[in-house]
Amino acid sequence: MHSALELTLLLLGAAVLGVVIFRMLHLPPMLGYLAVGILIGPHGFGMASDNQTTHALAEFGVVFLMFSIGLEFSLPKLVAMRRTVFGLGMAQVLCTIGAAMVFGWLTAALLPQMVDISWRAAFALGGALAMSSTAIVSKMLTERLELETPHGRQIIGILLFQDLAVVPLLILVPALAKDSSNLPATLAWAGFKAAIVLLLLLVIGQKLMRNWFHIVVKRRSQELFMLNLLLITLGAAWITERAGLSLALGAFVAGMLISETEYKHQVEEDIKPFRDVLLGLFFVTVGMLLNVRLVLENWWLVLLLLTVPVLLKFGLIALLARLFGATPGVALRTGLGLAQAGEFGFVLLNQAGGLQLMDPLVIQLILASMVLSMLAAPFIIAKSDAIVMKLSANEWMLQSLQLTQIATRTMTTQKHVLIAGFGRTGQSLAKLLEEENIPYHALDLDPDRVREAQGAGAHVSYGDATRRESLVAAGIHRAAALVVTYASTPSALKVLHFAHELAPALPVIVRSHDDTDLDKLRAAGATEVVPEAIEGSMMLASHALVMLGVPLRRVVHRVQAARDERYASLRGYFHGASDAPDDAEHLNVRLHSVTLPEGAKAIGKVLAALKLPEAGAEVTIIRRGKVRIEVTPATVLQAGDIVVLRGTTEGVARAEERLLK
Repeated sequence: MHSALELTLLLLGAAVLGVVIFRMLHLPPMLGYLAVGILIGPHGFGMASDNQTTHALAEFGVVFLMFSIGLEFSLPKLVAMRRTVFGLGMAQVLCTIGAAMVFGWLTAALLPQMVDISWRAAFALGGALAMSSTAIVSKMLTERLELETPHGRQIIGILLFQDLAVVPLLILVPALAKDSSNLPATLAWAGFKAAIVLLLLLVIGQKLMRNWFHIVVKRRSQELFMLNLLLITLGAAWITERAGLSLALGAFVAGMLISETEYKHQVEEDIKPFRDVLLGLFFVTVGMLLNVRLVLENWWLVLLLLTVPVLLKFGLIALLARLFGATPGVALRTGLGLAQAGEFGFVLLNQAGGLQLMDPLVIQLILASMVLSMLAAPFIIAKSDAIVMKLSANEWMLQSLQLTQIATRTMTTQKHVLIAGFGRTGQSLAKLLEEENIPYHALDLDPDRVREAQGAGAHVSYGDATRRESLVAAGIHRAAALVVTYASTPSALKVLHFAHELAPALPVIVRSHDDTDLDKLRAAGATEVVPEAIEGSMMLASHALVMLGVPLRRVVHRVQAARDERYASLRGYFHGASDAPDDAEHLNVRLHSVTLPEGAKAIGKVLAALKLPEAGAEVTIIRRGKVRIEVTPATVLQAGDIVVLRGTTEGVARAEERLLK
């Protein structure tokens, strides 16, 4: 028997090893956690047992995940979603339970000697199958930047109701098992407590939260801010648990209240490490539930219990979403996102087992199929776009219409800047480009933002920059540059892949949080990577130097020299205010890509022999196929190379002539 510390160290060590291996294989880290759980769990090598300590660690992971999701919402947004949460969500849970009870009745009627499932057991099973994985689905939606999409909002709304529904289900199942005559009174009392607690949290908590955060922030202590954050998260979770609700629901409410304050973004960054680590341990504990030997011995039955409920749940949710007014594509994506089992389903299934409502072997088989459905969930969600396009002709038509609308808005635009993401950074960039009379077109996935921006006259369309078709429709072949304005490395890598495939000579500027993924982004084809941390440090240094008495002109030169060294190509696009007054000859500095055809003068020669700097331009990048070649004086040029020049208009023209003629 391991101590709590030994068990935690074992889980952490195994999780680190699993994530490293799966990262090397370019597979989702979530699958690494699940695989590790299967291996070290009681049904694997038996290194860790499925006990109270592991469950506590896992539950805290879900708590912090729900808190982070709460930060993305606000009370007005939740009120606006009431039709999805209490309409579509309730319909999904009730219909799933109803379908399970009909299935139980039919099997009992048709196969009475083989299967004996009482209506109480069918009810408990339906409640378990109605749940979907908040942890897996929310994490996938966040990583894919789909929380604010129509299907993302529907999925989150249904997940919220599922979390609420756990409470009455946990009361109902044991009450039904005992044939309790006090069931209506028990449910009414539980509902009353839940309503009072949520009312106190949402009404009183909303008034206290902002004032309390002001008091804490004025102390100017990061340690105090972090302690306060943990206290609020865990405190709200404790309050809802004491009222008979789930821990996750309290954490969600706490995050939603903080989202109304100006400290939302700081809180989001501070809570992220706790969330990711504990959520990883949650996935490890899910993997520990899978009995591989049982799956192999009864593989056909497990496969049947896996495919039938997943397909039925997918069809039911898609149908309900359609009845609630969703488009076919949104309905199908919602069904695909919620077709798998959920963490609260295990709780309900274990409760049914403890009450002896079902045979232990049947419970183990259902448990194994639920874990396998959660293992399959990341792959299903990742391929959801392709699946929807094959299943729905209407979706294909809508996608085509959307792409046509983008193409219509950009078809007359030439040499424009293509902006991926139209948040605060993208809008600031657009304003600067407009002031310089440089055309641009932006793609964004927030429909509300796109609608409002279009109404204000901005050149933006609803579209996904990580899709090849969207980039083509936005005129990537005619664009002068592509700028990824949001700091998401996985998404930026997708954009870079298609940008290089469609327009290999197009300069692509990518934003990142820091230097962590700089080499990865450059290797993928980014012309420049702009880390926020470095830009922030340069601004901080410039202000500090001015306040210390260094002449402003010298500070500008120093910062400019640092930028020239670090972001050489960036000056070719963002010039003017950042250049010193006496640098007027550099105001028309630009980048220009030259493809060397067969027979070009430069083929077979080293760069130094061409003396391009004397012509007035320098070589910043050389691409050979998909490979970026190191630029040195001894670099030998070959046919098909793409040479990116930086210099004045005249200098670039002279250098191009030396390369080609």
